[in-house]
Amino acid sequence: MSKYRTIVIGTGPAGLTAAIYLARANLNPLVIEGLQPGGQLTTTTEVENFPGFPQGIMGPELMDNMRKQAERFGAEFKNGWVEEVDFSKPPFKVKVGGIGDLEADSIIISTGASARYLGIPGEQENVGRGVSTCATCDGFFFRGKKIVVVGGGDSAMEEASFLTRFATDVTLVHRRDELRASKIMQDRARGNEKVKWALNRTPLEVVPEALGVKGLKVRNNETGQEELLEADGVFVAIGHTPNTGFLGNQVVLDDHGYVVVKPGTTETNIPGVFACGDVQDTKYRQAITAAGSGCMAAMDCEKFLEGSIVHDWSETLDK
Repeated sequence: MSKYRTIVIGTGPAGLTAAIYLARANLNPLVIEGLQPGGQLTTTTEVENFPGFPQGIMGPELMDNMRKQAERFGAEFKNGWVEEVDFSKPPFKVKVGGIGDLEADSIIISTGASARYLGIPGEQENVGRGVSTCATCDGFFFRGKKIVVVGGGDSAMEEASFLTRFATDVTLVHRRDELRASKIMQDRARGNEKVKWALNRTPLEVVPEALGVKGLKVRNNETGQEELLEADGVFVAIGHTPNTGFLGNQVVLDDHGYVVVKPGTTETNIPGVFACGDVQDTKYRQAITAAGSGCMAAMDCEKFLEGSIVHDWSETLDK
């Protein structure tokens, strides 16, 4: 069974930043890439809000650069998916599909949260070509255009209101007559003259055209008739699902499945196990905040290892 000082699970901005810091501290981290190496940014096109790139940078290129930077300092990468963990006592055990059983004195969880999609035709094919799950990331690209936002909760109200800064109008689509959003968020959206409403309508299909999308086909649940809501962009705002199923309730999670960390740190309820990025962030979910928390996790992890030696590494270093 292979042993490591630390294992980073996940390779989004948080995991890769943690790997960079750990590698520069000569901790030689192992990074498990998972089923989507690079995380959600690999499915985006141009990223314009990550500091240091005044002309913007393509999402896949940004993540590839971060990976190469971690490798340069000695991080080891392996492609596999974590099936099971045992955090009952150190060294912690990690069972990885495609790799086997591993052990580590510390673990950094950076598996992110996956945006929920509608599961309708034309949706996945047009992610990054008119379909988005992040208004903050992509709203700028729809300046002076029409946008549809799908959802009925606080996130949908917030994204619709935010997108009115750029769009000529924003149509909010929800499959019921009543919204799940809090009253204050509903009032804010209803008070915005740019927000239009298409309630009691079920999304059926994202309709594409040559250079993007033409709009969203919906069914009027009252009349049964289908109609096309013309739009240049379709924003899906129906929530996120944190990727924490593999943890098996060994780490404290909140009611929505996000990892709970000690405020101001990346520490979980288990000493030596840390969490960073969207897997523990229910509010911001940005590449730069994920990267910042990855730095925090690496520093918390390094401090832990300095004070909690659970494996004699002198023999390993002598060989």
